[in-house]
Amino acid sequence: MLPIKPLATIKSPFCSLENMPIQPKGAKDIYATIEFDKKYQKGLKDLDGFSHVYLIYYFHKVDKYELEVIPFNDKTNTSRGVFSTRTPMHPNNIGLSVVELVSVKENIVTIKGVDILDGTPLLDIKPYIENFDKIDISTKSGWMQSTKEEIEEKRSDSRFIKCKS
Repeated sequence: MLPIKPLATIKSPFCSLENMPIQPKGAKDIYATIEFDKKYQKGLKDLDGFSHVYLIYYFHKVDKYELEVIPFNDKTNTSRGVFSTRTPMHPNNIGLSVVELVSVKENIVTIKGVDILDGTPLLDIKPYIENFDKIDISTKSGWMQSTKEEIEEKRSDSRFIKCKS
């Protein structure tokens, strides 16, 4: 067993998996807080110097995985290999989001652009660093054909709500 344990809990306005935004682009005006265990508070020093952060978290309400799924934004309604999607139904149920960092106060981090269920355990947080992370030209997006506007408007439905209550 890997020694991974939650560092914090994400507190968001989403208490149900139904009708949630499916990516941070669809939740650009949604705020949330991350409450870190006090023993990790010193680790937040200097984080407020960054505009965005990566959140690595555990989909704690998902209790199974699928190797093929029909993704929310697949216009052809085609079954895809799970590793070519961002569904929560991956074998390890790990989520990744890039969100805007609003503030860091003691052990509380406030973020914006959140598409994450309330109570989600945070496994790690890392700064987004443009000189490391920005890709100027992305030449392929696989099967994805949705526009930015379609992604912003898309909400979850029942297809991935096969989970713990």
